[in-house]
Amino acid sequence: MKFRKHIDELCADTLKMNALAQIANAKKGYAGILISSAKIIHTLFSYHLKFDPQNPKWVARDRFILSSYQATPLVYAMLRIINLLSKEDLESFAKPEAKTPFFCNFNTTGIEASTTLPGQGIAISVGLAIAESILSSKFPEAEHYTYVLCNDGDLQEGVAQEALSFAATNKLNKLIVLHDSNGVQADSYTKSVLQENTKAKYRAMGFNFIACSNNVKKINKAIKKAKHSKKPTIISVHTTLGEGTKKANSNLIFQGYLSADELIDFKDNIYFKKADNFSVDEDVKKFYSQKICETNAAKFAKWSPTNKLLNFLNSDLKINLNDLKFLQNQSTAQNASLVINSLAEQNLNLIVGSADSNAETLIKNEISSYAPNNREGRNILFGRRENAMAAIANGIALHSNFRPIISSSLSSFDLMKSPIKAAGMMKLKILYLFNDEINEEIKNASVFTTFDQLNNLRMTSNLQLFKPYDENELKGAFEYYFNDSSQPIAIITNVKEMPHLAETDKAKFKEGAYYILKSKSNPWTLIGSGQELHNLYNIAKKNKISLISSANIQNLEKLNYLSSKAISFESSMSIGWSKLAKFNFGIEDFDNSHSENQMSQTFELNEKTITKKIEKILKAKKS
Repeated sequence: MKFRKHIDELCADTLKMNALAQIANAKKGYAGILISSAKIIHTLFSYHLKFDPQNPKWVARDRFILSSYQATPLVYAMLRIINLLSKEDLESFAKPEAKTPFFCNFNTTGIEASTTLPGQGIAISVGLAIAESILSSKFPEAEHYTYVLCNDGDLQEGVAQEALSFAATNKLNKLIVLHDSNGVQADSYTKSVLQENTKAKYRAMGFNFIACSNNVKKINKAIKKAKHSKKPTIISVHTTLGEGTKKANSNLIFQGYLSADELIDFKDNIYFKKADNFSVDEDVKKFYSQKICETNAAKFAKWSPTNKLLNFLNSDLKINLNDLKFLQNQSTAQNASLVINSLAEQNLNLIVGSADSNAETLIKNEISSYAPNNREGRNILFGRRENAMAAIANGIALHSNFRPIISSSLSSFDLMKSPIKAAGMMKLKILYLFNDEINEEIKNASVFTTFDQLNNLRMTSNLQLFKPYDENELKGAFEYYFNDSSQPIAIITNVKEMPHLAETDKAKFKEGAYYILKSKSNPWTLIGSGQELHNLYNIAKKNKISLISSANIQNLEKLNYLSSKAISFESSMSIGWSKLAKFNFGIEDFDNSHSENQMSQTFELNEKTITKKIEKILKAKKS
């Protein structure tokens, strides 16, 4: 591999200046890392990344994830030079509706994942590496590497540490972490907040660890070594934040942009000399055209996918569960497990996983487990890594045509909230199965409360929530996810066995909220879902009033019931129900200092207690 120092330096400096020009134009950004990470980006794209700009969705392309979101303009600068963005796009950086938002958005061609919170990009890259290892074990022509660029702060995040531990345990050797190790953070030097021996730490974890200077030849050599490793690799590139500026190696250059005078001074120390900071030298265009565009176009032209791979990538999984027989007296959690195992056995694009919670959720995945010696396994044992599990699922969903299904207890949602928000933002087709263990938490005076979680899930953008009562509604929830959904879905299951209701309806459930019972003479309506529906059913029958299943709350307001004569009940906080029903019963507080008996009385969810509350309202309105 031939290097020419002048052209490598000029290319890296062009990336720096094009990136610095973007944030100067927008008057916001992170100047320091645009300078320190430029050679890493240049080396990766020029000498290693298998990426054909003419075929940006090529399944065998290498994946590059930007975890250090501060470096976003650098990636835009590279995409512009390889003709996926224009000069006008760079000039529109951070403007509304631009192709170049302040943080990466995966709707921009060439961007693999939208920017999320610090550290999550590392977990997403682990998910991509898992997906690659499963796919290439079946179809070798889909083989590729996954790279992720991160900074010191990313590696301090818990989600990153969970994900890296998982990657090392599972020997994801095609995962290469590029660490811009500049030693400076927003508030301090890194050594003020981190005293670890990172080399010893990551080698003990199971990583191949390489340290190198910020030099194109050294970075290239390190990546070449990483690609031959039997372990995942962290390459720690020792850089200088804002090198070449007067504020270099200090947190004064961490955030902010360079003024016009500072940009002129900075150009005195680099190869880039153009007056227009958005310009690109013809030699740079030619270099990148040869190294990236022509080289990878030739690789794509030689690539020969099998029909089996193409069929996998183009398969559109549709299901019909009419013929699936459930056992009698089974909970929704047990039935959900039956659905998953029946589907996963037949469909190679289903990947299931749990965070060491099968005993809690009753979701027992019977397909073979993913492991270093079983890359075809599609049951992923995440251990107690809920945060990483959710972010890794995002990476799996982003890869190609995989559909991740992950399960956990509902109380764990808080640990998974940020990655689930990211999945909603990207509209990834992920299925979350949460077991609502509310009865057990009351019984055991547990701190693992779930009273507020349904509201938290409903408030998550682009996430659809289902809380099915029985097998009919559960089948509807699964069919909706596979056949109709264009976004992530959360299904709330329960371990309690509930009596079957003849009036529940799979087809109606998929359309939204629907009437279980419809009174022609009484204007009152009860609204509920999940395990509460059984008690409300008996009350509605007794009082000859209507009953609506809100297991799929969509279109509830279109049922034309009188909200002034509607009563909702949910074993959760009643926040948000007031616009749908005048009278709302929920659980507004939880104090685990109560004795078991006190809590049982406070949160008694039986038919007798609910009946008293509802009949009191009905009686008062008649008098």
